[in-house]
Amino acid sequence: MQMNVTYTSFVAVGDSFTEGMSDGLPDGSYRGWADLLAARLAARTPGFRYANLAVRGKLIGQIADEQSAPAAALGADLVTLVGGLNDVLRPKCDVDEVCARLAEAADRLAPSCKQLVLMRSPGRRGPVLERFRPRMEQLFSFVDELAERHGALVVDLFGAEVLGDARLWADDRLHLNAEGHRRVAEAVWQALGHEAGSDWREALPPAVRPGWASRRAADARFTREHLVPWIGRRLTGRSSGDGRTGAHFSADLGRAFWVTPAADGAGPGEVAAWLRAEG
Repeated sequence: MQMNVTYTSFVAVGDSFTEGMSDGLPDGSYRGWADLLAARLAARTPGFRYANLAVRGKLIGQIADEQSAPAAALGADLVTLVGGLNDVLRPKCDVDEVCARLAEAADRLAPSCKQLVLMRSPGRRGPVLERFRPRMEQLFSFVDELAERHGALVVDLFGAEVLGDARLWADDRLHLNAEGHRRVAEAVWQALGHEAGSDWREALPPAVRPGWASRRAADARFTREHLVPWIGRRLTGRSSGDGRTGAHFSADLGRAFWVTPAADGAGPGEVAAWLRAEG
């Protein structure tokens, strides 16, 4: 592909993975790989604009219905679309329908941008991954087909051994931690043709297995703080994304908006401090 392409605008579409959970900032907000990538792109391009429409807990049908049209309306140079994993991790799932809704979103987004990026999402090693591996592999095979159809890039995170390491995942065991998000940002950066800043596939040092008491305490904390609330939402038909909109979506106006770094010569800084772009 062409190297060092200049992108003047970037829209991110998806669920909690793209929203940035669980790369937490001191103010309680999330950063994540998409914000990290936006900041790096902004450092190369004055007047760079960015919009993150991703919302935690969203299924692929909701992403297609709620995010794809507002994202397409922005006409960004670069669009990332990641979704479907929340669907395939549910007890019952029609993977063919998930693929169809993913295709619907991609079909809407691809003509609106210069470069569409799709991903094979990362998976934390363990029994949950193995239980749902056939569904995930079916979905990711279809991602490859979609990419060929639209000339999209595919970033293969699922195939990266290091991203299965539990040390790159948050305590909830569902989302990447800060280092995991940093590696994803680097992976997308390189896929776009930019010079590598680091080896995002580099393995972590050998792990020291925690003692029995530490493992049991971690399991108890995970069950209390994450698993029980998750089960409660499933039983009551609620989602962690209920009532939420993307960081750069105006519910009042019913449309997405851009943010851009403050023009103070101090560099792009954290996206959370960027200003809303007019026009």
